[in-house]
Amino acid sequence: MTEPDVALTDYAVALECACFVYALWTARKCLRSLSFWFITAFLATAVAGIAGGTVHGFFNQPGSFGHGILWPLSLVMIGVAALAFTNIASALRFTGSAALAISRAAFFLFLFYCVVIVFFNNDFKVAIVAYLPAMLFLGWVFLERYRQTRRSAFAWGLAGIGITLLAAVVQQARIALHPRYFNHNAVYHTLQAAGLFMIFLTARDSN
Repeated sequence: MTEPDVALTDYAVALECACFVYALWTARKCLRSLSFWFITAFLATAVAGIAGGTVHGFFNQPGSFGHGILWPLSLVMIGVAALAFTNIASALRFTGSAALAISRAAFFLFLFYCVVIVFFNNDFKVAIVAYLPAMLFLGWVFLERYRQTRRSAFAWGLAGIGITLLAAVVQQARIALHPRYFNHNAVYHTLQAAGLFMIFLTARDSN
């Protein structure tokens, strides 16, 4: 395994998100629009974690067959998660034609993102740039909902967004606990896991 710290933390995020999907599905809320998009976001993140962890662990060479398949898949799944989070924010904040317009715009931007990833540039920075607007939008909606309702679910979600954004900063700044045994990507996954757990609390309690 070439990068065990990165691969194992990626797998840990995938397992965490799989548990979130199971918990939301068995709560029998899966057919509700909001729960559907939360499940989609966590499921896509789980697939991204499995694919990304396998790349870091076993196919770290860009020219390898596994890297060529799994790395774009991981980034596309990050785009699916961003699309889902955008739809969550839209459903919480808007109704009718406004929500539909946002959903359609997000879908076409997702398609454009996929074209960029598959055919032009599959650098992780592209995924962060695509993910950032969705998380900022969702964070703003969580803040607005908390101001309106004072429900702790939205406070947890807002904190989760903050930690997720911090994780992206840490990853791009290459801040590591140890350059070999727990590098910046492993730290990123650890912070991401904490942020996703808080967003799960919102998913569980906001329906």
